Amino acid sequence: PCNEFNDMHDSNPQALFNHVCDTLRPFGLAYLHVMERDARGAAVPFDFGELRRRFDGPYIANGGYDKWRGNAAIASGRADCVAFGIPYIANPDLVERLRQDWPLATANRKTYYGGSDAGYTDYPPHVPA
Repeated sequence: PCNEFNDMHDSNPQALFNHVCDTLRPFGLAYLHVMERDARGAAVPFDFGELRRRFDGPYIANGGYDKWRGNAAIASGRADCVAFGIPYIANPDLVERLRQDWPLATANRKTYYGGSDAGYTDYPPHVPA
């Protein structure tokens, strides 16, 4: 809702996306997946809880979550699921790293959309000591 990437912009995203959720509710969609940060990963002033309340189905939160924040969002009922995008780029074994509390590799933003495998398939899996 608050992602001002390229030419995207809305003067009142809260009102628009509240309306979108109200409009989608009767269709019985499988889930609502919401990016809760902007394209640069910064927090945005928006009441995502209002979208959660308005959409009558599973809510998937995305954006800046780590294992602990994700678990807290699910435990509190703020989200039904948490999606991880950037952490998967640098951690092909992300699920196991989270399960084992292993450190996460940092994604190299300079290689995003570079047209080659650099930054996508060259991150090594974690090898426990």
